[in-house]
Amino acid sequence: MLKSRVITAVILLLMFLLALFFLSDGGWAALVTVVVMQGASEWSRLARFSHQAANIFWWLTLSLMLGLIWFDTSHTSDQLVYPHVSVYAVSAILWLAIVPAWLMAGWKIEKPMLMAMVGWAVLVPTGLAMLDLRLDHPWWLLGMMSLVWVADIAAYFTGRKFGKTKLAPSISPGKTWEGVAGAMLGVSVCVVLAWSFSPYTSHFAFLPSLLIASWCWVGLAVIGDLFESAIKRQAGVKDSGALLPGHGGLLDRIDALTSTLPLAALAIMLQRLG
Repeated sequence: MLKSRVITAVILLLMFLLALFFLSDGGWAALVTVVVMQGASEWSRLARFSHQAANIFWWLTLSLMLGLIWFDTSHTSDQLVYPHVSVYAVSAILWLAIVPAWLMAGWKIEKPMLMAMVGWAVLVPTGLAMLDLRLDHPWWLLGMMSLVWVADIAAYFTGRKFGKTKLAPSISPGKTWEGVAGAMLGVSVCVVLAWSFSPYTSHFAFLPSLLIASWCWVGLAVIGDLFESAIKRQAGVKDSGALLPGHGGLLDRIDALTSTLPLAALAIMLQRLG
C-alpha cells in the first residue's frame, strides 16, 4: 500500500511540475478545468446524486468554470479583482464558519440541491485559485501547495509512529493530534528554511508571523481533510474514487487544497485592494 502511494505520488508530482512550469496559460486553464470536473464527478458520487442529477451537476460545474475563464480573458486584471474576491469570499464563509459548525454538529445533509451548492463552493474557488496563483507566479502556487503536502506527509508518518490521541474519532478514526503536531512541526521547518534563504533573513521579527500563518495553514488543511472524511462517511465509502492507485480518488488528494488555496488567493486579492 505504501509503495503504491509513493509511486503514484512521485508520478503525480513530476507531471504537476511539468504542467506548472511549461504549459501555456490556456493549457493550464484546460488542465485545471479537467481537475475540477473530475472532482465534480467524485462529488456526485459522495453526494449520492441520481444519474440525471449527477449529469446536471457536472454540466453546470463545467459551465461555471468555462464562464469564469471566459470572463477572465475578456476583462483586465483590475476588473477581475472584485468578482474573484466574491468567489473566494464564498469559500471563506464555507471553511471558516459553515464547515466547522457542520463538523461539530455532525450534520448529515442529503438534499441534492444543498449538496450541489456545497460542491460548487468547494470546487470552483479551488479551480479559480489554481489559475490566479499560477498567474501571479508558478512558484507562489508551488510553495503554497508544498506546505500542504509537507503537512500531509508529516502528519501521516508522525501519526503512524506516535499517534494515540484521536482527533475526531467519529469522523476519521485514523487521524490523531500527534499527527497534527507532526504536520505543524514539518511546515515550521520548511518555513524556517525558506526564510533563512530569503532576502528577509535579516528581519527576524518577520519569522514569527510566518510561523503563525503556517500553523493556521495546517489548521485549514485539517478542516478540509476532515470535511471530506465526513462527507465520505455520510456516503458510506472509504475513498472518493479509484483514480489514483494507493490514494483513492482525486478529492482524496486535493481535500486540503480546497480549504487552503482559495483563502490564500483571497488574502492576495485583498492585499491588492489595500
